[in-house]
Amino acid sequence: MAERAGGGEPIERASSVTGQAGGGPIERASSVAGQASGGVPIELRKVTKAFPGGGEPAVRELDLNIPAGEIVVLLGPSGCGKTTTMRMINRLIEPTSGDILIGGENSRDIDPDRLRRHIGYVIQQAGLFPHMTVAANIAQVPKMLGWSRARIAERVDELLTLVGLEPGTFRDNYPRRLSGGQQQRVGVARALAADPPVLLMDEPFGALDPISRERIQDELLRLQEELAKTIVFVTHDVDEALKLGDHIAIMQRPGHVVQYARPAEILTNPASDYVEQFLGGGSSMRLLRLTQVGDIELDQVPYATEDMDARDLLREVEADGRGYALILDGMRRPLTWVAQTDLEGRHGPVGTAGDPITGSIGHRMTLQDALETLLNADTDFLPVLGRRRAYAGALSLATVQNAIQAIKARERERRLRRGELS
Repeated sequence: MAERAGGGEPIERASSVTGQAGGGPIERASSVAGQASGGVPIELRKVTKAFPGGGEPAVRELDLNIPAGEIVVLLGPSGCGKTTTMRMINRLIEPTSGDILIGGENSRDIDPDRLRRHIGYVIQQAGLFPHMTVAANIAQVPKMLGWSRARIAERVDELLTLVGLEPGTFRDNYPRRLSGGQQQRVGVARALAADPPVLLMDEPFGALDPISRERIQDELLRLQEELAKTIVFVTHDVDEALKLGDHIAIMQRPGHVVQYARPAEILTNPASDYVEQFLGGGSSMRLLRLTQVGDIELDQVPYATEDMDARDLLREVEADGRGYALILDGMRRPLTWVAQTDLEGRHGPVGTAGDPITGSIGHRMTLQDALETLLNADTDFLPVLGRRRAYAGALSLATVQNAIQAIKARERERRLRRGELS
């Protein structure tokens, strides 16, 4: 992971709490000096949960691999085992059988209190302590870990800034004085306070109005670009799952996964009638509105770092035929568009010749939003930025048009397979 925004200190090793030197993988993931922690993988192996007198299991022999640094959404109707599955990850509910590995370590071998201090947890309506200030709410876990007052104060201000709340305005406020969206932001900040590698989010935005909900969803995606936590997100809202999830696990009673795939694959190739019915109609429009730019094939234009020889880049631009290239910095972040005419007769490193980048598209942006951005741009192509704002490809109106045609073709093929078209 790159450096944490704001420069706060990392979570302390478990030895400061438990006396165990060095701690396990979940502690090591959050204790790289001077850096924020990234996520760790989570693996569920034949996990079953049966409640006494509850009839069939709430979760039955569930297998699930959750990659490090991704948002994985558990999606399904009420009673399908989503929240039970989530709560077994941090041992708020103990599995009846099976194993849950977090960063390769079996959760059964981790003291429950120690485990939960390294897993952030966000619930609906934030669950803030009403008698505590915003700062005191965020500081709970760092206090348990024995952080100094100065360090806690710095971390509180850092996190409030990170979630878009001005520390001077919100630090000493009480939850009742905040809007629902602001309370949820504080809830996310509290979950991130000790820099955990794993974040569990149980229908966290379900009580918000549609506008606030969309804004805080966007905020979560922005935070994930910076932090790359492993996030397990529970929802019954299809559109929310499609917007947020890197992968989606669609669950059905009794507590098993019927399809686990990326959003575009689920929309274009639902695994069963149950999945298709749960998704509802209008899949083609959903694909345009919710398919992320990172899910389509991007265009590639010539690019170079500032130290590339201008003559070598000129040859690439001439061979490409479009007449321009993209200049990147050492972290692959776009700097300028350079035209063929800017390179002709130039010797030595290309530097930052050309025109500054005036617009870009995030790889999590939807095709619908990307299309609107392109229509308002003053260039034919816009660079697409991945994590850490690194260059991932380029997008033009033609690229989007080709993606739409491919989506339509997949949708038509799917309907032919199911006999909906003659």
